[in-house]
Amino acid sequence: MEFVLKHAAFAHLREVALFPNTLNPHEAESLAVVKAMIDQILELHRGAQWLHMGCDEVYFLGEGETSKQWLQQEQNSQAKLCLSHIRAVASHVLAQHPGTTPLVWDDMLRDIPQDQLKASGVPQMVEPVLWDYGADLDVYCKVLLMEKYQECGFQRLWAASAFKGATGASQALTPVEHHIRNHMQWLQVADSGPVDILQGIILTGWQRYDHFSVLCELLPVGIPSLAACLQLLVHGGFTEHVKLKVESFLGVTSLEMMDAVSEGAGSFPGSDIHALITQISLHLRSSVDALLERNRYVTGWFSPYHRRRKLIHPVMIQHIQPEALSLLSRWSTLVQQLEVALQLAFYPDTIEEWLEENVHPSMQRLQGLVQDLGEAADHQPLPTSPGWDTGQDP
Repeated sequence: MEFVLKHAAFAHLREVALFPNTLNPHEAESLAVVKAMIDQILELHRGAQWLHMGCDEVYFLGEGETSKQWLQQEQNSQAKLCLSHIRAVASHVLAQHPGTTPLVWDDMLRDIPQDQLKASGVPQMVEPVLWDYGADLDVYCKVLLMEKYQECGFQRLWAASAFKGATGASQALTPVEHHIRNHMQWLQVADSGPVDILQGIILTGWQRYDHFSVLCELLPVGIPSLAACLQLLVHGGFTEHVKLKVESFLGVTSLEMMDAVSEGAGSFPGSDIHALITQISLHLRSSVDALLERNRYVTGWFSPYHRRRKLIHPVMIQHIQPEALSLLSRWSTLVQQLEVALQLAFYPDTIEEWLEENVHPSMQRLQGLVQDLGEAADHQPLPTSPGWDTGQDP
């Protein structure tokens, strides 16, 4: 809810005044805002079979002042508060959009006792989405959870995996192997759980961890992982044959499962962005670090002490400057190519943010070295000709 509750006009609807991520369920206006959002979305997506209501990770539910007073009554609990809000939102979806089934993330439901879940009426109104993005998710526990939900009265369940994101808030490259393993585990859950209750799997592709976090992997970077995960699900595994099929679809020579996808450009939409981001993410910072922190001429003769004072042995300029200028030219060209490619896919603010987070820090360090070298060279004393300033006639 951060994207709504961050605004001054809606700040009074926060559960805890300081935090914009949880809605106050006691305010009538809160439900009115959610209903309006749902109606707007379904107006744009007429005929939608499902609407995902969200409802996950409501970290501060019950911590607002009104909630604390409400919870002091013996029959009330945080679980009851959560279920009441889910029921109110789902009722609106079912009443106003009868062809649409509400879905909810399941984490707020996991620890609610079975009898309370069953008595709430929620199992007849929504379909839970069991989410887990780990490469080592616990298959046995997921099956037990599915059985619990079935016993509570839920007729249909969904799974949710991730094809990108979920491995680091500032992740720039998608670790394909992690996501392959995540989907393999979900196939085991589907094979081991109650028959016919699991309706399908939602492949999530994260762009941020929340509304205030940095960008994680851009969509073009995650497409190879998406292709691999989809083919895995279609074929029920990731054999060498399936891997070759994915590589053929993508136009890459090798899909390196243990690391980011190989740097070959590929032929899929966005492959140029993928290739350039891969090069920059793997090599920009490391190449600049190598020059500034491990090049013996820089560390020995043009340290921060020397740079502040514009001091350098003239011979060392010849050792450092060509490599620094070559590196700057190479990366400037690649960054310009990336900017052009990104402009075809993203709005300017996204491009600005990604470059500022992932490119500018290293480029500024490199540009600073080149600038300091130039200024230090300009400060070198000019040699004097023999006989000058001797007091003798030429």
